[in-house]
Amino acid sequence: MDAVRSTLQPLTHSLPPPVRDFAISLIGDKCYKTLVLDVNLESVECIKLAISKGLGIGIIGVSSIVKVPQILKLLQSKSGEGVSFLSYLLETAAYLISLAYNFRQGFPFSTYGETALIAVQNVIISVLVLQYGGKAAGAATFVAGLAAAGYALFNPGVVDMNLMSYLQAGAGFLGVASKLPQILTIFQEGGTGQLSAFAVFNYLAGSLSRIFTTLQEVDDKLILYGFIAGFTLNAVIALQMIYYWNAPTAKLKASKQIDEIAKGVSSGTSTGTKKKSPTTRRRG
Repeated sequence: MDAVRSTLQPLTHSLPPPVRDFAISLIGDKCYKTLVLDVNLESVECIKLAISKGLGIGIIGVSSIVKVPQILKLLQSKSGEGVSFLSYLLETAAYLISLAYNFRQGFPFSTYGETALIAVQNVIISVLVLQYGGKAAGAATFVAGLAAAGYALFNPGVVDMNLMSYLQAGAGFLGVASKLPQILTIFQEGGTGQLSAFAVFNYLAGSLSRIFTTLQEVDDKLILYGFIAGFTLNAVIALQMIYYWNAPTAKLKASKQIDEIAKGVSSGTSTGTKKKSPTTRRRG
């Protein structure tokens, strides 16, 4: 270890100022000195913090595109089949509250930054689902309502911190409740429809990682319990995705059955209405 340390220290002591400042802002002066300058990997506390920060940044990076495949599937199919608007409505409301709560509490951005990025993508998906469902007016109302709620939540003069704490507790229940309509929709339709597997499995991994980062950096049981409950229900949706991987939805099955019946009727009609060809034989 001493040989490795003596090799790395000339590099770690000459890092560019922007890199050094960024690292210090993430893990603090103490852990920067321990892990980077001293190359001491025996500090469990600093290693856990560094892993937590790395996971947080990774989650934020992935969250910037996590629902892009879902958006593309909706745009390509021009259909919101298999995607529950109620699920996205509840999840977006929970994310908006959590975003405001974390911001106003001054928690590290690496512990909640993905909520802002995912919330924006949720809004796009919700608008598309409503649009393709013939509810354009509902989409406009949805966006306007979110804008008004966002203004109130980020404004201490409208929503004080005491009320904000109660809302955050409610956001945990909303986050859990948001998964239930999606689980029910998949079960009722017998398939996942236009639901994106990429989004589902990334959500599962992200919620598990968030349990770890919250334990390491945020001393708030409300947020922790919300992530644990979210991970549990995300696991259920992931299992549904695996189970119904190649299964057609109920609507698609019904469509195929109608097509088959129509073909059968058409075939029967054509064979039963054959006309006799006229004869040229003279009658005596």
